[in-house]
Amino acid sequence: MSCISINLKKEETIIKIEDNATKDEIINELNEKITELAKLYQNEKTPIRVTGKILSEEELKDIEKDITEHLNVAINFDTPTSLGLHSIVRSYKENIENSETIYHRGSLRSGQRIEAEGSIVIIGDVNAGAEVIARDNIIVQGTLRGLAHAGAKGNKGAIITAGTLEAVQIRISNIVREIDKNEELVVQKAYVCVKDNKVKIENW
Repeated sequence: MSCISINLKKEETIIKIEDNATKDEIINELNEKITELAKLYQNEKTPIRVTGKILSEEELKDIEKDITEHLNVAINFDTPTSLGLHSIVRSYKENIENSETIYHRGSLRSGQRIEAEGSIVIIGDVNAGAEVIARDNIIVQGTLRGLAHAGAKGNKGAIITAGTLEAVQIRISNIVREIDKNEELVVQKAYVCVKDNKVKIENW
């Protein structure tokens, strides 16, 4: 069963990847289809847009490499890999190394828990009673009300960001910040990091 569809339009070529496709399936099928696509292009410079599946950094790099080996065209990734994390990291903490990133599309309900050995991007909200734990960075594109624990294995250079911060507790490494309900702290575009061995909340 095909995991990649290619739609040639006048303005662009769209490569759509199915959500449940594995990395090996993507690369194997892309190798076949991109060779045929290159024959159609010849001297064309129509840009390519990749959409569909939420891609890991490794998948993105492999797909980009595969396409550029056959075609000298602009590639746009219309997937959540282009959102949030790396622009935030590069803007605020150039010394943070990019780590393997996983993406969760949808909000986390109370009782749900996600853990990662790298960074996590939540494309949705983290509701009260939900937990997100990452060895490196945590990016919540919606509202963070639940527990976020970044740098869970000792990385004090990790960050947490949220479209809106309404959590009562946040953690980076072994440093915890409790937020008193009386503070009524609601921060838009929150950027959380460790400074002077304390968890600081800023705006990004």
